[in-house]
Amino acid sequence: MHSQQAAATATLSAEHQAGRPHGLPGDGGGSARTVYAYATDPEASLPEGRFVEEVRTVLRRHATAPGDGSPDALDALVRQAADWGAGERERYLGLAVGGEGDGDGDRDRPDGHHQVLVRRAVLGCAPLALMSGAWLQWLSAPGNADDPLVLRILALYASDVGAGHPAASRGSAYLELLRRLRLAENAAPAARLTGDQRIPDGAFRLPALLLAMSRRPDDFRGEILGADLCLRAVGLLPALELVREVLPTETDWATLDPAARRETEGPLPVERCRGAVDALVWEEGARGADAVRSGFRWMLAGLSDWSDALHAELVAAGDPAFDMSELMRVRSREGAVYHHQFLLEGKPLARWLAECRTDPGPLLDVLARSKLVKPGRSGASSLVRGLVGERGPMFRVFSPEDLTVIRRWIDSLPVKPAEAPEPQVEPEPEPGPEGVRVGVAPQKPSPGGTRDPLAAVAGALRTGARPQGRTPSGLREAYHLLMNRTDTPALRSWAMEYVAGWLARSGHGMDRTAMQLPERWSHEGLRPWLQAQHDQHGAEFEENAAIPLPSKEAVVDDTVQTAPLTLIDGSWLQGFTDYEQASSAIGHSLFETYWDELGNGEPHLNHPLIYRDVLKEMGVELPPTASAAFAQWPGFREESLELPVYWLCVGRFPQTFLPEVLGLNLAMELSGVGGTYRRARLALKAYGFSTRFVDIHNTIDNVATGHSAWAADAVDTLLASLPDAPGPGARADVWGRVRVGYRSLNPPRSVGARLAARRTRFTGRRR
Repeated sequence: MHSQQAAATATLSAEHQAGRPHGLPGDGGGSARTVYAYATDPEASLPEGRFVEEVRTVLRRHATAPGDGSPDALDALVRQAADWGAGERERYLGLAVGGEGDGDGDRDRPDGHHQVLVRRAVLGCAPLALMSGAWLQWLSAPGNADDPLVLRILALYASDVGAGHPAASRGSAYLELLRRLRLAENAAPAARLTGDQRIPDGAFRLPALLLAMSRRPDDFRGEILGADLCLRAVGLLPALELVREVLPTETDWATLDPAARRETEGPLPVERCRGAVDALVWEEGARGADAVRSGFRWMLAGLSDWSDALHAELVAAGDPAFDMSELMRVRSREGAVYHHQFLLEGKPLARWLAECRTDPGPLLDVLARSKLVKPGRSGASSLVRGLVGERGPMFRVFSPEDLTVIRRWIDSLPVKPAEAPEPQVEPEPEPGPEGVRVGVAPQKPSPGGTRDPLAAVAGALRTGARPQGRTPSGLREAYHLLMNRTDTPALRSWAMEYVAGWLARSGHGMDRTAMQLPERWSHEGLRPWLQAQHDQHGAEFEENAAIPLPSKEAVVDDTVQTAPLTLIDGSWLQGFTDYEQASSAIGHSLFETYWDELGNGEPHLNHPLIYRDVLKEMGVELPPTASAAFAQWPGFREESLELPVYWLCVGRFPQTFLPEVLGLNLAMELSGVGGTYRRARLALKAYGFSTRFVDIHNTIDNVATGHSAWAADAVDTLLASLPDAPGPGARADVWGRVRVGYRSLNPPRSVGARLAARRTRFTGRRR
């Protein structure tokens, strides 16, 4: 082994060397995995209190005392991160060319060395790269959707997810790289990555904490932006520079680089992020500046630690025995169940395998001396021939990738002289640099030798929220509490019950009442039906042309009573800002709709702001939407809050109520196109009010290329993927739920319908 490989093996992070099986979510052995898996859930609800404090404790380890919050200080941090990234990429490039000062180049590299480096580098970067930009996913909320700072952040995030296109996010590009390299077995959805034992726990720490912070945006907005600015200043993850050198055309490298512009023009991502940071600091002052610096420093320190560990792993992987040791350690637990009768040097193989979980070295030594292995000649070794063949006792135990690792290890073993006797005792291995046995991973350190940085965070997550929080006393308080993304167990339970009751009301008597959506979904999809509905809207507009317009007072009253609804435009789709939802086959168009409703990052196109301008023309000045004063404003009638609260509740559950949200979205986007918006325009114009709000909706909601068309396509995409069979979850069942969701925009108001809603909510509380 090269001296550098031996040194790297000696200094690898404890999780690689300890032999501890990688922890899976909930087993107590992998806290970073636990947090990562939970925080990737689009309906995740992370507790306040202890959990938030434990996250802050981790951040504080790399923070300094509050100090200079000037732009120059932040500029220095950005330069430091950029310089570190450039230097670190050069260090990894040295591995690709076999340099790093050993003078041997590629001459002494075993066959397949570059493939090993690429595989380990790509897997090691996967937890972070698969979710690139995801930490920005909840920084927009119904209550701040007209905030210029939030619109800046949303514009940056929309670029990361490739708004308007399926599988166009930065993470999707990385998933495609994993698939091309055949490493994606456990990569979609990203939560499954936590079950991939080829990836060390350390690779999950940074993204796990970032994603956890993203679920508490009100607590960590500054820290999230600071960490994001650091990542964009660094650019392409350093280890991926090695992969790009080896595989320059294997993927779109610019997409994988968070510092690279995805649009043909406009500011660079680091400039966009810096603009958002400056706006935050201007808004929050020293407190915001401290939070940004805290997140930045934590991220840079964490990147450095993680990159050092990954680099050491890649250097050590130059010795095929390192890969073999890792394979034996990972597979030893399951293998120890068997092989009690098969002896190696007088000891059952099951015992060798059990001991392998803490130190694979002795097993590798005994295998190398056994008749199963012909050193230097994998093709002649029964370990990779008869034993794993179709008639062998270990058929399909090892994957093709595993067999490549085993063959590479066997071929690297020195060939024994023909006359050398078969040793019967285990020889003492030759010591390498710093006391490390050549070709063998070091012994497991003492249990107290390592500390899991996220153990307390994961523990707080498992404990959950102790205070249940306040249950809304009514619609007005619920409206206010639902303005933010975060919730409490009490609010979450209330929201779920409210949705269940609203949907029960919406489905009441549906079989006995004519409705617009057809009774059955057909393979031709909804586009023909959509065109027919648009024609009908146009005809109704013409038929109603002679009906007098409402009075000015009625127009103003209607505009005011609709404000609680319109000022949270798109809130029923808030769940589709979630990273994996926003670029999915169904969710990409829903995210783009949400993105359009908020003006694509431009305040002058932001629908809530445009609506407020109309209200001002009418002489109505409302409090900020997120304030308690807005919900309690006496000018709103109680019934004007019923539908908005439903939107706010159902938008929190994009998976639980996916069919219903799709139906609601279709009804909402189609509702005014071709008819209602045109008539509203006549009324507004007649009394001298701006028609911009209805004009923009009548165009962007169009049935050919607009929101109505996207809404129909999203329904069709879901239905086409389902089996045409009876039972829950099949096409007929889901279509029925879509129809209920469609009707939920305007549910029946009869006594029977309201009683159905009340019964459902009461039953939910009783459970």
